[in-house]
Amino acid sequence: MTDQWGVPLLVDGRPWRWSDIAERNGKRVHPLVQWVHLSGRMPPVAVETDDGWTVGPPAEGQLDTDLLAALTVHLAGSTTTPTDLVAAVWEGWGDLGAGSSAASFGFGEPTAADIAAQQRALVELRHRRRMIADALEGPRFAWPGRGFHLMTASLDTFARPDWLDTVSIEDHPAPGHTPQMLWPEDHAWVLATEIDWDATIVAGSRTLVADILGDPRFEAFEVDPDDDLSWAADTANQG
Repeated sequence: MTDQWGVPLLVDGRPWRWSDIAERNGKRVHPLVQWVHLSGRMPPVAVETDDGWTVGPPAEGQLDTDLLAALTVHLAGSTTTPTDLVAAVWEGWGDLGAGSSAASFGFGEPTAADIAAQQRALVELRHRRRMIADALEGPRFAWPGRGFHLMTASLDTFARPDWLDTVSIEDHPAPGHTPQMLWPEDHAWVLATEIDWDATIVAGSRTLVADILGDPRFEAFEVDPDDDLSWAADTANQG
């Protein structure tokens, strides 16, 4: 089914596991697996299945909020400071600045009411962007090739899968973005989602690692500090 412009209509949806795609493509999921080789599509694009599904690639630099909520159960039990965290969000996300905005209209000549509505929307958007920019005028964290805004956080916030839709700018002044890094005040663990990767790393105690590996909600594997998580590393699924 398609709309009037030939774009397929969404009639059903569900999460897909990487193992689902691997089974269909005769590939395998392993600690260094990469979507581009698992799916056979480079750069990362959606996969069309024979039975009519379109499976989009995982988001790069963002951790699915359902998975983050599930992780909080394990993370909370592995720190003495679950409500005292530091979150680092990449400063390069374009919508976090107070940059310029532009109006857009549909087909046809805009009416006076259309123009007035767009002007009001632009004023509101600029005000919101200024609020975000002001809220982010705090500490920054320099990382090789990256810069991050630092903000306080609590695991209670991330325990709700809908938190990105409900959290206030005061509680998370980077709306629409999950943290690229997250760690508690006692430094018991660290969570990292590199902006150019589609995987998240959690480093912590042996108990924490074992709990995450044993949770069937995750497709998780143990990796070593020197493991390569770039596209080139997935030699098992290349060719």
